[in-house]
Amino acid sequence: MAAINFKKITNLYLSKAINNMKKLQQAFLVALVSLFFLISCNNNPTTEQSMKKCSQISWGTADNKPVYLFTLTNSKGDIVKISNYGGTVTSWLTADKNGKIADVVVGFDSLSGYLAKPPYFGSTIGRYGNRIAKGMFSIDTATYHLATNNGANHLHGGNKGFDKVVWDVVPTPDSLASLTLHYLSVDGEEGYPGNLDVTVVFTLSDDNTLSFDYSATTDKTTPVNLTNHSYFNLTGDITQTILNHRLQVHADKFTPVDTGLITTGVLQDVKGTPFDFLEPHAIGERIASVPGGYDHNFVLNRTTADNELVATVTDAVSGRVLEVFTTEPGLQYYTGNFLDGTIKTSQGIAIQQHTALCLETQHFPDSPNKSAFPTTLLKPGEKYHTVTAYKVSVASVK
Repeated sequence: MAAINFKKITNLYLSKAINNMKKLQQAFLVALVSLFFLISCNNNPTTEQSMKKCSQISWGTADNKPVYLFTLTNSKGDIVKISNYGGTVTSWLTADKNGKIADVVVGFDSLSGYLAKPPYFGSTIGRYGNRIAKGMFSIDTATYHLATNNGANHLHGGNKGFDKVVWDVVPTPDSLASLTLHYLSVDGEEGYPGNLDVTVVFTLSDDNTLSFDYSATTDKTTPVNLTNHSYFNLTGDITQTILNHRLQVHADKFTPVDTGLITTGVLQDVKGTPFDFLEPHAIGERIASVPGGYDHNFVLNRTTADNELVATVTDAVSGRVLEVFTTEPGLQYYTGNFLDGTIKTSQGIAIQQHTALCLETQHFPDSPNKSAFPTTLLKPGEKYHTVTAYKVSVASVK
């Protein structure tokens, strides 16, 4: 019997094992790279991409930085477009009761429309959404002076708020249609103290809910009040007003304003006023009783700290229903009072008064100067975190 060469056999098996190991390593690396490209909406910001739930195209430049337009698509076929310029929702295409697709938010097809500085169409607002009286507030013994870009007052973060900056895009490892944007607002920007590190995650779910997850940290105490300023028209036709839309808001109180639209500090009952939307009312039903139209903060009837349903808008013509969910204590209801036809859509259609409405979730306006209001101060070591979601559905509306 021939002697068995164990050394030769051992070497043979060892060689095969090493080769198999190399193949497994190569396969693992290929799979890992493929997975990265599948889950990242921003794996190569220099080229156009197309993916099942998140895609992007180059959309121009601003401040010498590249601007992109991202498209989020869900399994129902809803399409939401968002730009990293201003963290702006530019479009939301969704079906009506007859299956007709239309855009339910006001926006533009090109970056130039936003560079012309329209009134915050679809933008992420910060550092402070809404107004701060006389552009001033104090923290301890220090007084801070902000831009007065709305008459004598400060509005939506100043001359160059978060709506006019180019946000960084963060790859989002999520199976949903999702986009993560980041912005570092430096100490002293627009007069605010502290380096504020902000992240916003936009997610379109398969039940046609667009959610906004806001988080921020700071190295100095500073007021923070982030929101989104989308203008909605559920008919999908900007030539139609929103006066026949019906609105319900879960709020027993609202905050009255002076002639400069600054809150007086009073929490007033809605009962017996045109601000009573505890039961659904047509927007145009009592708007003539509100000088200038609705542009007021509602004090929401919150029962938990969860993301609760706080408002519902319905349109009988299209059958569309818009539900608003938030963790915030307030909701700014604005009926497009200052739209006057001077701004036109990308198709050349004049955007007239009351052809869109805003439901901006927030802390109360001028809170830095109203000690009785819920505080908006964020301190070092704390984390700012709020969530808001808008859900579009179709129902048989009478």
